[in-house]
Amino acid sequence: MITIIDYGLGNVLAFVNVYKRLNIPVAVAKCSDDLGQASKLILPGVGSFDHAIQQFDMSGMRESVEQLVKGAGMPVLGICVGMQMLAACSDEGVLPGLGWIDGKVKKFDVASMPIGTYLPHMGWNDVKPSADSGLFKEMEMECRFYFLHSYYFECHQQEDVLAVTDYGGPFSCAVHRDNVYGVQFHPEKSHHFGSQLLKNFAEV
Repeated sequence: MITIIDYGLGNVLAFVNVYKRLNIPVAVAKCSDDLGQASKLILPGVGSFDHAIQQFDMSGMRESVEQLVKGAGMPVLGICVGMQMLAACSDEGVLPGLGWIDGKVKKFDVASMPIGTYLPHMGWNDVKPSADSGLFKEMEMECRFYFLHSYYFECHQQEDVLAVTDYGGPFSCAVHRDNVYGVQFHPEKSHHFGSQLLKNFAEV
């Protein structure tokens, strides 16, 4: 059962609607008891890093989710700020992240970017998978996704970079380590590309 972690941030209903259109069983977890039937987890997120971490803590689900992901090896997909939460820390805040993938969230350096490059990075952009992964199955040659962010995930180990996007220079827009996946873009807003990625996650 694909289970969307609803801790008050992220467009949970959009993910539910995509999976219903795909005829893939989906549920929403608002407390630890709702995680009992989960086989894969989606951790969405919007807004600032510290606020997302605080909301996740206050939901009462963090410990249970960590046991499922790190203890039982359940696949999880972090999306947008949900991906950034996978890192150890962020330039945007002072709280520690989940630390599930070795890396740090950094702010784009606009001063070093070409003239006319602004923050936030908003809109559609090409995504190039940098490694073989079931997450991008049937999208290896060409795919585009919708972005809205000012921070990016800098992996400390290159093998954890799953895909890159160019915005004033290349940055990692998807990460992967063992059963933990993360994407900076919004698959729930990315039409058929997003639907394919969410379908692929259900099959990894």
